[in-house]
Amino acid sequence: MATRKHQWMVDDRLWELIAPLIPEPPPPRGPGGRPRIDDRAALEGILFVLHTGCRWRDLPVELGCGSGHTAWRRLRHWQEAGVWEHLHRAVLEELSEEEILDWSRASIDSVSVRAPKGGELTGPNPTDRGKAGTKYHLLTDRNGLPLHVLVSAANTHDSRLFEPLLETNPGVRPRRGRPGRPRRRPEKLHADKGYDYPRCRRYLHRRGIKVRIARRGIEDKNHLGRHRWVVERTISWVLRFKRLGIRYDRTEATLLPLLLLAVTLINLRRLNPATEL
Repeated sequence: MATRKHQWMVDDRLWELIAPLIPEPPPPRGPGGRPRIDDRAALEGILFVLHTGCRWRDLPVELGCGSGHTAWRRLRHWQEAGVWEHLHRAVLEELSEEEILDWSRASIDSVSVRAPKGGELTGPNPTDRGKAGTKYHLLTDRNGLPLHVLVSAANTHDSRLFEPLLETNPGVRPRRGRPGRPRRRPEKLHADKGYDYPRCRRYLHRRGIKVRIARRGIEDKNHLGRHRWVVERTISWVLRFKRLGIRYDRTEATLLPLLLLAVTLINLRRLNPATEL
């Protein structure tokens, strides 16, 4: 009888993508000491924390990743080496190669989460009685596949991350055999009234992107729902990762790689529908 594969177990496809990106381990300092924990086991520990939301120090020893501190340290080390950004881009390029990414429309939105321990990029949440919070900003393609994600304090206005979210998203190379620069911008962008500002519209006009932003005081709040619902669904997928539903990590260097890993897993599930969130 086959055993059930847990969400935090590293499947072969994920490992195939990330293994070439992991930097070589440092040389041993001398004889003796504990052997280095295997990178795949450390990744499984990271996935366990991301999925279950448990504290790093409560990571089960049965996973074989040594300790929670080992998994946390490996997460930070790989973030410094750019592993998570390169992994995110690698999956996007596979989606592009398979002609799954759809740049004809894109949607942008954000969600605020509580940050009871405070930390970097937190601020009073105006929608949660001023409690400390953090905001995730997402850009998705027509089908809701996350193209880019940024983090800010909860009291940062959505429009302030509008240009950075569109400008710094990772370029995706065109399908092999087709000329052209990496694709970065959609043909149309759908957004709610939180982005209804002249500077947002001017930016889209300069970039040749068709504007589909709801107008304050004119359009009904549900008018663009038939297109924007995909980004709202993607946000719900992100919040299913319990470590992200409530922010406990105080530093950006820990939170951002977890968020990048979450959106990468969402995209990887589209490449491999059998993969669970």
